[in-house]
Amino acid sequence: MLSDVPLDLPVRPALPALVAALRSTGTGVLVAPPGTGKTTLVPLAVADEVSGRVLVAQPRRVAARAAAHRMAALLGERVGERIGYAVRGERRAGPRTRVEVVTTGLLVRRLHRDPELAGTGAVLLDEIHERQLDADLALAFAVEARAALRPDLWLLGMSATPDTDRVAALLGGDTPAPVVRASAALHPVTRIWSPPARPVAPPGAGRVDPALLDHVAATVRRALREHEGDVLVFLPGVGEIAAVAGRLADLRTEVDVLSLHGRQRAADQDAALRQRPARLGASDSAPGAGTVAGDRRRVVLATAVAESSLTVPGVRVVVDAGLARVARMDLARGLGALVTVPVSRAAATQRAGRAGREAPGHVYRCWSVATHERLAAQPEPEIATADLTGFALDLAAWGAPDGRGLALPDPPPPAALTVAQDTLTTLGALDPDGRITDRGRTIAATGAHPRLARALLDGSDRVGADRAAEIVALLAEETVAGPGDDLTAAWRRLQAGTDAAATARWRAEVRRLRAALPTGPAAADVTPASDRRHANPATDRADGRTGVRPGRKPDPQADGAGTGRAEGIRPGEHLPDDLAAGLVVGLAYPERLARARRPGGSAYLMTGGTAAELAPGSALAGSAWLAVAVADRSPGAPAARIRLAAPVDEATAREAGGPLLGTAREVVWSGTDVVAREVVRLGALDLVERPLARPDPEEVTAALLDGLRRTGLDLLTWTPAARALRERLAFCRAALGDDWPDVGDEALLTAAPVWLGPELATARRRADLARVDVTAALRRLLPWPLAGRLDELAPERITVPSGSRIRIHYTDPAAPVLAVKLQETFGWREAPRIAGGRVPVLLHLLSPAGRPVAVTGDLASFWRSGYPQVRAELRGRYPRHPWPEDPTVAEPTRRPTPRRR
Repeated sequence: MLSDVPLDLPVRPALPALVAALRSTGTGVLVAPPGTGKTTLVPLAVADEVSGRVLVAQPRRVAARAAAHRMAALLGERVGERIGYAVRGERRAGPRTRVEVVTTGLLVRRLHRDPELAGTGAVLLDEIHERQLDADLALAFAVEARAALRPDLWLLGMSATPDTDRVAALLGGDTPAPVVRASAALHPVTRIWSPPARPVAPPGAGRVDPALLDHVAATVRRALREHEGDVLVFLPGVGEIAAVAGRLADLRTEVDVLSLHGRQRAADQDAALRQRPARLGASDSAPGAGTVAGDRRRVVLATAVAESSLTVPGVRVVVDAGLARVARMDLARGLGALVTVPVSRAAATQRAGRAGREAPGHVYRCWSVATHERLAAQPEPEIATADLTGFALDLAAWGAPDGRGLALPDPPPPAALTVAQDTLTTLGALDPDGRITDRGRTIAATGAHPRLARALLDGSDRVGADRAAEIVALLAEETVAGPGDDLTAAWRRLQAGTDAAATARWRAEVRRLRAALPTGPAAADVTPASDRRHANPATDRADGRTGVRPGRKPDPQADGAGTGRAEGIRPGEHLPDDLAAGLVVGLAYPERLARARRPGGSAYLMTGGTAAELAPGSALAGSAWLAVAVADRSPGAPAARIRLAAPVDEATAREAGGPLLGTAREVVWSGTDVVAREVVRLGALDLVERPLARPDPEEVTAALLDGLRRTGLDLLTWTPAARALRERLAFCRAALGDDWPDVGDEALLTAAPVWLGPELATARRRADLARVDVTAALRRLLPWPLAGRLDELAPERITVPSGSRIRIHYTDPAAPVLAVKLQETFGWREAPRIAGGRVPVLLHLLSPAGRPVAVTGDLASFWRSGYPQVRAELRGRYPRHPWPEDPTVAEPTRRPTPRRR
């Protein structure tokens, strides 16, 4: 086949060495920069060497189709003859096909069905550096299948980046696979650093700074002025493509502005990939696109789909915004978010290479050299951030539930894998030991995300197989929903054929899903997730794993789907479309069933406990309940944004969220008091609440204790006597040691069942706590020997020389205070001591009017040095009170001298 292609590309000189390596070891890694022709020529060269079919795996559908069309064109044939392709819902291949380009996801499905890959002579994993989940699985499964079943199978990884040691080790097993390197791209690419004149906001979860989009549009204009050829512009998403296209609308008389992204229909993608197309499809084209003349320049606004494996003809200039959009999974909430991040250096190199595929080119990078040096070397692998539910099901179906022993470039993060396995267990796809069940095999066989597969299988019985397939197809083919967040309206638009291309893609997926539904007696063999009580274990592998043993070809019809109807389920044909759509969505995402926080509002609470909001002006606002199909939450945002949903009623929500529906008897502390109730709850949503007439006393006690811990000891009534006793006990512990009870807040709360036990046993509500005699309760903390000595060691009052019994204040446990009038202490030579003589009382000596005149713990020193000054200052002010020269021998008194008549 290669001899039929006269095209001389940079990779061609490396092909003999590559073929020799594959003949020798059966494995290899090809490193070839962008634009060298590896995707085009290598499959043809390998096809000349093997007798079976050559499978070429691409990470994206658009790349798979484009590669097949390119090879077929070089051979002068139509796609479907010697060159074919297969993507989800579409296949063009025949008995003469020697090279078939497939998506990595489709290759994984084929490996599940036939681990031997009968009739296949070689598997080529293109763009293996991109590290998508399906690419990692395809690599791991192909390596194990080759080792166990097909040692004759050629296995080649192809990458545009030089960091291939890890891949070579995985492919080669004990001995790393040989690495063959091709020369640089045919044409040089000149880098032009073009950062914005002013700083722009860093990328994140929100929208891209409009100032950066302004700069990108200005850079496109500059590129058109300074260089010849078409311009390829890299932007993070469809919204930014539309925004930049709008900024370039005035150029429509001079150039054609096209778009290229994964959400387009295939015809529009092909239009951007054809050389000077005669006309661009109108439905999905960017603003400004229309009739395309053969000699007009083009500006192609693209997402990351154009980074690799694609040649956009005529491109001589690349303008790179320097941003990429990646998925981030919020494991706690089960929600994803698309986050805009700086591009990696490897991806920037890939993008720049698009300009040098056909001639010398130029790349305008909208950032500085210094910024470039700070970029990550490689993009983050998808396994580190993505939802792993489908990935975990594939591992279990292969027989390696945790991925151990497989040639995975990186192991799955334990937390994310655990969440995924828990989800699959809930769906009935895994048994409690993590092994795949019969139902799990049926779910895997649908080729859809496990949640959507569950909705298809269980929803077909409730709303009818056709309607279930139509709704799931809308969810699976995210590009067909169109504008707005009303899923039912999108469904009706597709049925009406408002967008013919979208309807065609949707109907193809409907047919595929409808065909995936089990039929006949086998359909009744697997119980729906909502009715299941016990899962069925999968067949054991000889090595201890479970699942499909390499060499075993499972019958896709051997396992049933959940089509049995639970008792009380309403016949699906009686459900209107909006409720049918909501039911299917709820079956897929029961934790996203949402109830309005207030009637007529746009704020909701999901059964999973996550707050969510509709966009302003949404037609769904005012719906009492929603089944949310798509929602994302930006980091730091208080609520998720609902992107696609269907209105439902409470009955439908209960049916869809059956596993989350339950009745609970609760006796809890709720804010300010004990609440005893019976609650019917759907996840985090309380549906019905009834008071409990006779709550369990032990549960009431536990609730009161919880209230004490949450609210604090102020729930009790602290009389002056209770506070004084607590302070005396604290003093004793500080002065005499740990034999005395700790009466700090934390200690009292911890010991509350002990010292408040009798009162808690009879209390029923907060008011009962307020009536507790805290003084008596605190004394329970004292062992009887200490209780008998409390008044001796920490007396409540002390008798002063005048005969008065004055209270000691223990507010500071380290320094108990006695506030006494100075005249009442006459005769004391030293301050009294307590705690068995260990601690002197701190005297606050007061004037006859009760004002402090001195503070001392050393009374003898005060009489010598402090008292003479106090006497001199106050004897004239208080002449009726005694001020003796020697107070240590004077008569103490509480009263002034009587007035003379």
